[in-house]
Amino acid sequence: MIQEQIASQPVIAAERFVLRPLRRSDAGLIALYTGDRRVAEGTRAIPHPLPPGATEAFIARANAADRAEDVWALDGSAEGLAEVLGLVSLTRMDRDQSEVGFWVSPAFWNTGFASEAVAALVAANPHRSRTLFAEVFQDAPVSARVLTNCGFQYLGDAESWSVARNARVPTWTYLRKMT
Repeated sequence: MIQEQIASQPVIAAERFVLRPLRRSDAGLIALYTGDRRVAEGTRAIPHPLPPGATEAFIARANAADRAEDVWALDGSAEGLAEVLGLVSLTRMDRDQSEVGFWVSPAFWNTGFASEAVAALVAANPHRSRTLFAEVFQDAPVSARVLTNCGFQYLGDAESWSVARNARVPTWTYLRKMT
């Protein structure tokens, strides 16, 4: 359920947290979490070690008016949890398609937060996409389970570059039709 618009990006309610646009004040927690090698190596774009200023630059890009990617913080503060538990994103593609990305801090792994965040994002479908794609590294089967729990279907194998690993990494690609 979409509650309100902030900076042309909706706040989306989940059961235990809200998905909200990033704030400059999120930089400390995001840097703490993405500075963890396990988080960085689970993504394509987060470097490890994290360079100074990288988080602030990321937040600035996430709030730019001409952004192609919308990024939400999983904010559990209303439920007595951290203001940032992880991030979830949607990147616009052509033909009414978007790509989902997500990570959760290792302190909150195995809590269902990732599945809850992706499910809330899918239900809200803020880009009004007809198709959603997602890609996970093959050595992260829990991330693949998040996607299948949210109705994504396996599409095929590929590989992507991981900045933190400085290597190509085998991936599984998933899709979800939003008809």
